[in-house]
Formats: sequence, structure tokens, C-alpha cells
Amino acid sequence: MGLLSLAIWTPIAFGVLLLLIGSDQHAVRTRFLSLFGALASLAATVPMISRFVSGVGELQLVERAPWVERFNMFYHLGVDGISFWLIVLTAFITVIVVVAGWEVITERVSQYMAAFLILSGLMIGVFSAQDAMLFYVFFEATLIPMYIIIGGWGGPNKIYAAFKFFLYTLLGSLLMLIALIYLYNAAGSSFALADWYELPLTGTAQTLLFFAFFAAFAVKVPMWPVHTWLPDVHVEAPTGGSAVLAAIMLKLGAYGFLRFSLPIAPDAAHEWAWLMITLSLVAVVYVGLVAMVQTDMKKLVAYSSVAHMGFVTLGFFFFDTLGMSGAVVQMIAHGFVSAAMFLAIGVLYDRMHSRDIAAYGGVANTMPKFAAFAILFAMANAGLPGTAGFVGEWMVILSAVGFNFWIGLAAASALIFGAAYTLWMVKRVYLGDVANDHVRELTDINAREFLMLALLALAVLAMGVYPKPMTDVINPSVELLLQHVAQSKLL
Repeated sequence: MGLLSLAIWTPIAFGVLLLLIGSDQHAVRTRFLSLFGALASLAATVPMISRFVSGVGELQLVERAPWVERFNMFYHLGVDGISFWLIVLTAFITVIVVVAGWEVITERVSQYMAAFLILSGLMIGVFSAQDAMLFYVFFEATLIPMYIIIGGWGGPNKIYAAFKFFLYTLLGSLLMLIALIYLYNAAGSSFALADWYELPLTGTAQTLLFFAFFAAFAVKVPMWPVHTWLPDVHVEAPTGGSAVLAAIMLKLGAYGFLRFSLPIAPDAAHEWAWLMITLSLVAVVYVGLVAMVQTDMKKLVAYSSVAHMGFVTLGFFFFDTLGMSGAVVQMIAHGFVSAAMFLAIGVLYDRMHSRDIAAYGGVANTMPKFAAFAILFAMANAGLPGTAGFVGEWMVILSAVGFNFWIGLAAASALIFGAAYTLWMVKRVYLGDVANDHVRELTDINAREFLMLALLALAVLAMGVYPKPMTDVINPSVELLLQHVAQSKLL
């Protein structure tokens, strides 16, 4: 078993073990076992970091074994600079989420923790798969644990939100399945992505394939106008579910564009780049304005996630290294920042059971340690230089200005909107005098919450101050992808 398999199957194995325990009578044992499983998965990425050769764009740590030989399916894994840090991010966020739910989740603890561990392994599988059917199995399987998390531990309308999440994402993926079957036959009964990248296809075939993949990946990102499921799901999901959904699951769709849409249908990607740029700008500008009028903290951050992910898809379709590398950096940065934002909201919700901005005021007076972390994360969400939130967005904006000044100007306006809705929330929730007796009775964060937020703060600051280790890994793979996309595959 290679390192990628260890990273995938270690959390899944611990998740299955937790399901076998399945009793709240052993809640303490369950929590420690789930933490050990999450740490073991993170530990599996450490030798990956030491063995991964920076400056190389090709696949590394490759594993390949027969899977379903009759249909030429292989258990084929590999990692490059685009997927490497996303795997590390997934393992790291899983540890944070387990710590976050340590005291908060009191019912069906083993099932809750198991769902997150299994989900973690499946998402790492998505980022590692080099066989299209293996990718599809992992991609669709992630819906099951997240559906259970939302429906099992969510808010009052959790069933509605869980069904909406499941149906939106599943329906989009059905068109992708048809595209996979078409490519399998076109490649002479092969699901290997490497074979598909070399296929000569007609312009019509490329266009149909591009939009089939768009149906699956745009919903997952989510891009405007198929983003409407996200705010409802975030509001109803438990805190850990919102953190993983925003930090990792949205990246599955963006990653799909890089693995399927661009390299398989490069001519269609160039032809329809104007549409992708337009939809991305609408997400960046319009959804940013929508975020400004939200009164629920979770909804505000949910709409902010749509706007930030708009930068990701925007950077993909300028077809230059700066923009695409910036988009990948933004994916990782948004993973840290969005998880931190939702977990900070969860800390307040655990104490006051309200997400309404109007219910708070002057929290910094009663929770100074927590307020310091929360305001740092809010500044990162607004794209403050020196934080993770700035790096990727700035790279994409520079690329956009080089592509077209007016597009760059429209993209840069998102920094203004981001600062507006984020500072408005900070002012209303954390600053000023204590607003009411409920806020006056709040207690500051405990050691567990401090550890959770401190780890995220270190990640946000480290990436903002010194992003070079990430860009050194990402750039060679992005350049290799762009070389491939530049070559026409028209018949």
C-alpha cells in the first residue's frame, strides 16, 4: 500500500471501526479514537511532503493495480502540484473538525465522527484518482456522508437542506457519467485520464463534453446561477459540516475543471472562456453585493464563499500561469479561511444558539481571546495583505488586468465588497459596547477551542506571509497543464 492509499483508507478504516462501536456509552473512547484516526491520516501526508519533488510537474507517488479488469478499470492514483496541497488541506481540516465537535456533539457521537473520517478519505481519493471511473466513484460517494451529517445533526430544516444538497449535486453528475462513457468508448475501452488527454475530438464533441462536465463541476463549486443550494445547506448544517463543505467539498468541483474540462476539451474551453469569465465575474460582484444584506452570519459567509470561489474559476480561464496558479492558491487559502470563519461562528452559536448578527454586539468585551482570532479570520476573508485570503486573489487580479483591464477592475471591486460586508459584521458582532445581557454572560474560549483556532490562525498567517512553498509546488504542474491546453485536439 502506497502513501496515497494510506491517506485515503486510514480515515475510512477508522470511520468503519467507529460505526462498529456505535454506542454513546463509549463517547469518550469514540472521541479519542476519531482523533487518533484523523491524526493518523494527517501523519500519512508527512512522508508525502518529504518524498514529493518540488519543481516537477508530472504525477508522483503513482500507484496502479487492476480493479475491474473486464472494463479496463484500474485503481490508479497519483498526485501532482495541483492536488498535493489539497490532500494535505483535507487531512488537516479533518483533524480540526474532530476537535471542534469534541464537546459539542453529544448524541450519536460515533456516527458523527465516522461520517467525517469516511468523507475525508473519499475526498482525498477524488484528489488522487487518475482513473476516470475511480474518480467518479469517489466524487459521488462523498455525497453520502455529507448528506448524513446535514440530515442527522443539522438545524430545524435539515431534511430539506440535505435533500436539496443531494439532488442538486447528483443531477449535475449524471451528465458527467454520460460523458465518461462516451470517452471510454472513444479511447478504445480505457478510463485512464492520460489516454483521454490525447484524444482528438470534433468541435461539437468537445463542446458537449465541456458542458457535461460543467453541469457536474459548476454545481459543486458552486458557480452562479447554480449556487442557490449552498446558503440553505450552510444554515442548516452543523458547524463541522459547514467547515468541511466550504473548505474542501467546494474544491472538488474546481479541481474537476482542471482534471477534466480543460485538458480533455481544450478547444471548447478556449471557445467558451468568455462565458466562464462572465459567470465568474457575476459571482464575484453580484453575490458579494448579496452578502452585504445578510442578517445571518452563516448566510453571509456562505455567499462570501460563492464570491471567493468565483476568483477560482475566473483564474482558470485566462490560460496563463499567474492566473491559474493564483486560482489554486485561492482554493487552498479559502479552505483555511472559510473553515475558520464557520468554526468561529460555531463557537458563538454554541453559547447563544443564535446566528443573527443583531443578537450580538460588543463580544470583544466579554470574549477578548476569541474576538482576536475571529477578527483575524474576518480580515483574511476580506483579503487583507499578510493573510492567506490576499495571495490568491491578488494573483488572479493581476492576471485579469493583463487579460483585460476592465475585467481586472471588476474583479478588484470584490475586495471592496468583501471588506464592506466583513467589516460590517465585525462592527456589529464584536465591537462597541455590550449589547445585551446574553452577550454580557458569555465566557471566553477554553483550551480546546483556543487550540483549534490557533492552528487555523497559524496556517492563515503562514500562507499569507510566505506562500512560496505552495507556489513552488503548484507552478510546474500548472505550466504543464497549460502547455497541454494550448495544443488543439480538434479532429
